[in-house]
Amino acid sequence: MSLVTLLPFIVLIGAMFLMTRSAKKKQQQAADMRNQMQPGSGVRTIGGMYATVKEVNEDTVLVDAGPGVELLFAKNAIGAVLSDDEYNRIVHGIEHDLKSDIVPDDPSSLTAPESADSDDTPVDLGKNDADEEPAAETTAAETKADEEPKKTDGDSDAK
Repeated sequence: MSLVTLLPFIVLIGAMFLMTRSAKKKQQQAADMRNQMQPGSGVRTIGGMYATVKEVNEDTVLVDAGPGVELLFAKNAIGAVLSDDEYNRIVHGIEHDLKSDIVPDDPSSLTAPESADSDDTPVDLGKNDADEEPAAETTAAETKADEEPKKTDGDSDAK
């Protein structure tokens, strides 16, 4: 057999090797994430439920899903361990905005700047007077059409 005949098989075997390697790497990362869970961590299950870890065992996790609601899950059912900020943002709607923590040195930057040409004159957008005349004709035609009674499809309120 020649090398040209074997080349597609070699490429196929290489691709399969790379795909299984990346899948195993993702599984290992997920297992490490689940093993690093601690009580008090916020988690999302593979079903989409958000809860707080209460107790971690070898194969199971006891989570607190709300006041008086404790659920027992298999470790494999935990889809993600969330950071405290992300968990509070999703579950409680608490956003930690770093910009609100910064106080400016100059309080005048907190107000809108006054512009020198803030008079209420309309801004010229570069229209010519020739462009306005056809608009006036269409306006007159529209007002004439508005004065005529509207035709209906046969339904009327007067009987």
